[in-house]
Amino acid sequence: MNKSKLYKYFITALILSQSIGLTIAQPNPASTYPNKPIRIINPLAPGGAVDAIARMLAPSLQEILGQPIVIENKSGAGGTIGSNFVAKSPADGYTILMVYDTFAVNPHIYKNLPFDSFKDLTPVMEIVSIPLLLVAGNKLPANNLKELSALAKSRPNGINFSSGGAGSSGHLAAELLKNNLGINMTHVPYKGGGPALTATISGETDITILGAVITIPQIKGGNLKGLAILGNKRTPALPQLLTASEQGLTNFDVSSWIGILVPAGTPPAIIEKIYSAFAQALKNPAVQARMAEQGNEIIANTPAQFASFLAQESAKWAKVIKDNNIQVE
Repeated sequence: MNKSKLYKYFITALILSQSIGLTIAQPNPASTYPNKPIRIINPLAPGGAVDAIARMLAPSLQEILGQPIVIENKSGAGGTIGSNFVAKSPADGYTILMVYDTFAVNPHIYKNLPFDSFKDLTPVMEIVSIPLLLVAGNKLPANNLKELSALAKSRPNGINFSSGGAGSSGHLAAELLKNNLGINMTHVPYKGGGPALTATISGETDITILGAVITIPQIKGGNLKGLAILGNKRTPALPQLLTASEQGLTNFDVSSWIGILVPAGTPPAIIEKIYSAFAQALKNPAVQARMAEQGNEIIANTPAQFASFLAQESAKWAKVIKDNNIQVE
């Protein structure tokens, strides 16, 4: 058979194979996952609650998955820069986004986000629920909500408060607190909880509202004083600190959370492996002990439950932002 006829047979066979849907078998990505380092992207600044939780879980995750866990900080714009980076990353399970509660708020705060929070990213798990604590620098002459309110009202410009960024849970909680107490407070945003905490410790700002994971160690270390827990119950890690409700603000309940998402389109089998790895890491006795010590409540819900929770959070904060006319410049 000459080369011309062989070529015709080859083309005919190729067309036929395509027409009847024959394909060359490809390896299933989930069957070999993971086979290289995995990145956890923290979209907020180092030193905050997300950073602390990521580094707490990394050793267990590395042991479970058998690959290095690399934590990268890509902060800015309330977490939208890092979130956008993950949303546009390959959907292969090697880039995981660990978010703070700002994730559910940002679509209502920032205009023209370069990604869709609920279409470009897939929820995997809410890791923990974190009590929010109102804390003050040691030089501030106030030790509870009543004294803070009196102090703010005695000053022409009130007091100022730091936050981990515009639209963060600390920012929104402070705006609600300001309204409930009838006081004037000036917002001083920082790029993450770490810098916001440092500002209050140094006296650069009067107060801040941040998660228990980073505030409780500073209170116990004598660098800050706790004024109130903003959740609906006290934390065993700091049992003497009263809630806002116990101090007269009835039904004042604001808490924070941390969860993980992956790029949309990530194969379900890979999502299941990621979910299982985090669930297993959260069962580590050492991790559980540290979580309890820091006042965190382990949630470890399913991807479907986390997706439902995100929708509820988004709706809740959208109303708060609208009702209180909260805007981000």
